[in-house]
Amino acid sequence: MGGGPSWEVPLGRRDSRTANQAVPNSDLPGPFESLGNLTSKFRNKGRDSTDLVALSGAHTFGRAKCSSFSRRLYNFSDTWNPDPNMDSVYRDKLRETSPQGGNANTLANLDPSSPNGFDHKPPEQRGTSSNGSRMFSTSGADTVVIVNRFRNCQYEFFNVFAQSMIKMGNISPLTGNSGKIRVDCRRVN
Repeated sequence: MGGGPSWEVPLGRRDSRTANQAVPNSDLPGPFESLGNLTSKFRNKGRDSTDLVALSGAHTFGRAKCSSFSRRLYNFSDTWNPDPNMDSVYRDKLRETSPQGGNANTLANLDPSSPNGFDHKPPEQRGTSSNGSRMFSTSGADTVVIVNRFRNCQYEFFNVFAQSMIKMGNISPLTGNSGKIRVDCRRVN
């Protein structure tokens, strides 16, 4: 619906019979992690920088609560200054939506140039995600080349994104008698 890629989801993956939020949260990349931590977490799951950049490309679509990015506006890295990599005009616009001490649940677009569309134009300095900014602005990082490659070719970005989604779905699959293959993916058998 947002104009992004599609892919065939492999059938037969075993799902857990119970939910445990603590387990996935311990492995998920956080919004304020260094590029080194992000690439390390991906590497620990058998993924590379191309997967990191491709999957981070999903942040071109949707909205975020002000609480998830207000540190970039007011106290980046505990300096009491804004994120120096953030576009100052965009930062000032976000401050209107998300004033310091304002409603932390207010929503802002992840990508101001195409908030309702999934595209290959990364928001970089004009987005709410500091991870996306780090991938583009960290000097000498292999992610800079990948961001530019995807920015220049939507077909390649969409293709790699779809492949990375399938790979992500295959991280640590349950096997044997663990879990259950669902008949209907929306409910437990």
